[in-house]
Amino acid sequence: MVSSLSLKLFGLSGSGFHHGVQCGERRASPCLLKRNSGIACCHGDDQISSVFARSLTVTSQDHGRAVMETGGLVFGANEKDLLSFGGCNASVLEQQDEGIGIVKFLRHKVLLITGATGFLGKVLIEKILRTAPDVHKIFVLIKASDKEAAEERLNNEIIRSELFKRLEQIHGKTFQAFMSSKLIPVIGNLCEPDLGLNEDDARVIAKEVDIIMNSAANTNFDERYDAAVDINTRGPMRILEFAKRCNKLLLFVQVSTAYVNGSRRGRIMEKPFSIGDTINGETLRFNSQQEQLRVEDEIKWAVKSKQALEDNSVPQMMKELGKQRSNKFGWQDIYTFTKAMGEMMIENLRGYVPVVIVRPSVIESTYWEPFPGWMEGNRMMDPIIMSYGKGHLTGFLVDPNGVIDVVPADMVVNAILAATAKHGKEGKPEMNIYQVASSVVNPLVFGDLAPLLYEHFKQSPLLDSSGNPIHVTPFKLFSSMEDFGAHLWQQTQDRLPLGASDNLDRKLSEKLQKICRKSVEQAQYLANIYQPYTFYGGRFDNSNTRRLMECMSNEEVQQFGFDVSSINWKDYICKVHIPGLRRHVMKGRDQEYL
Repeated sequence: MVSSLSLKLFGLSGSGFHHGVQCGERRASPCLLKRNSGIACCHGDDQISSVFARSLTVTSQDHGRAVMETGGLVFGANEKDLLSFGGCNASVLEQQDEGIGIVKFLRHKVLLITGATGFLGKVLIEKILRTAPDVHKIFVLIKASDKEAAEERLNNEIIRSELFKRLEQIHGKTFQAFMSSKLIPVIGNLCEPDLGLNEDDARVIAKEVDIIMNSAANTNFDERYDAAVDINTRGPMRILEFAKRCNKLLLFVQVSTAYVNGSRRGRIMEKPFSIGDTINGETLRFNSQQEQLRVEDEIKWAVKSKQALEDNSVPQMMKELGKQRSNKFGWQDIYTFTKAMGEMMIENLRGYVPVVIVRPSVIESTYWEPFPGWMEGNRMMDPIIMSYGKGHLTGFLVDPNGVIDVVPADMVVNAILAATAKHGKEGKPEMNIYQVASSVVNPLVFGDLAPLLYEHFKQSPLLDSSGNPIHVTPFKLFSSMEDFGAHLWQQTQDRLPLGASDNLDRKLSEKLQKICRKSVEQAQYLANIYQPYTFYGGRFDNSNTRRLMECMSNEEVQQFGFDVSSINWKDYICKVHIPGLRRHVMKGRDQEYL
C-alpha cells in the first residue's frame, strides 16, 4: 500500500507495495449462546464473555490520547440483528472440543487462490500447507505467457521464497514433491473475461473447487482510475461470476481493506455495503444536489475516459480523474474507492453464493509465524521508517494523537482461515464481514510510535557507505503541511557543507537549489497522499472478529490466534517489525547491525 513515488524518493528496493501469537490462557469451553438483556454472549463453564461491547471506552495509561466512547449497539438491541454477522450458531455449539474445526474443514479441500504471488497470498498458502498438509490441492492463478512461465513464477516467487523455509525443514527431501503435488499453477488474469482461463482449466476448476479466495488487488493510493477499477472492482465481479459456475463451491472469500470505510469517523462497525452507498451520502443524505453513485457507470466512465485521452496524457489524467471521483463520494483515494465498489458488486451479484469479506487494516510483517518479522516489499509505513533510519527523513506529517491501525500478516491469515472454516461448514447463502484491526482494542498512537523508532535506531543504527553508524535524532511529528515543509527545507539546507552556496558558481548553486526544492516537493507530495491515513478519524470495530475467536477451541486459539489486543507494540515494532524490514526487505545491503 505504497506508491511507487515513495520507493524512488527514499531509495528503497524491494518488490510490491500492505499468530500464532500467544493469546493468553482461556478455557476450552463450548461456545454457548446466551441472551441477556439483548446482548449476545459466548460463555462456557464459569466464564462469560460479552461479544458486543456495551458502553465502551478505549483507553489506558499509555494510550490516553486515543480515548473513544460509544454508547449502545450499532445494530440495535434486536437479537436477530445482533447475531446476523458471524455470531456463534447452533451448529457450532455442540462441537465443544473441536471448536470451529479449521484443520478438519481444510482436509481434502480444493482451493482457488488469486493474488498468491503477493505478500499476503504467500503467507496464506504457507499457513494452509503447514497446518493442513492433507488439503487436496490449491489452484494458483498466475499471470504468465505459457505453462512453463507459470511454473517458473510459482517456483521462483512462492516455493523458493524464504517464507517456506520452515515448511522445507518439515518435509526435508520430499519438500519439492510435496509442494508440486499441492500447488497447481493455472494461467489466468483477473482483468480478463473468465479470469483468462483456457476452457480445459476452467472446466476442471469449476468441477473440483470448494473454496475461492480472492486476495488480488492494486493497492497504490494514486493509481490510474482505469487500472484500479479493472482489478479492484471488476476483478471481484469476474471471479464471482466464475464462482457461480462451480458445482461444489462452499464459500467465496474476498480480502478487502478496513479503509473501504472511507472518511467515516468514530467507531466503524462491520457493516456491508449496498450498491450505490456513498460515505458523503451518509452525512449529506438530504442534499438533493449530491450525485448518485452508479458503479456500472463508473466502470464505463473509466474505460471511455481512457479511450478519449491522448496516449501521452493518459497516466496523469487518469490518476487525477480517480482522485476526483473518489473524493466526490467520500473516499480518500482510488484504492479504497474501487475496493468499496468491489464489495458493492459482490453484494449485488452474489445471489446464493456464501461470501466472507475480510477487511484488514494496514498489514505488516508476521508476528510469530512461520517466523517473526517476515515481510516482502515496502508496506505502508516502511519507507518512512527506513528513510528515518538512513538519516534522510527526520520527521513526518501526522496527527500526534492519531492512531495507525496495524495488524501482523499472520493474524490476518489466521482470521481468514477461521472465517473460511466456520462459514464454509455452514454453507448459508449469506455475506459476513470481519474487520481485522487494532485501533479500537489496542490502538498504536503516532505519538507513541515515534519514540519506538528512535529507540530502535539509536540502539541498533544502520551503517553508512563507509561503515560508520548513522546518528538519528528523535523523530518529529508535524501537524501541518506548512510546518512540515519548512522543516524539510531547513533539513536540506543543513546538509549542504557550510558556506557551500557562497563558494559555488551561480549556475551550480542554482542546480543544487533546484535539487533541494524537488526533494522537498516530493516529500510533501508523499505526505499529502498519506495524510488521509496519518490523520484518519475512524476506529475499526472488530466485534464480529472477536466473536469468531470465541467459537474456537483452546488448541485453535494457539494455532490460529488473531487476538490483536495481545500485541505488545514496543516488542513488535522494535524487536520484530524493524529487524524484519532490515533483514528481508533491505537484505543487509550496505547496512549491517552493529
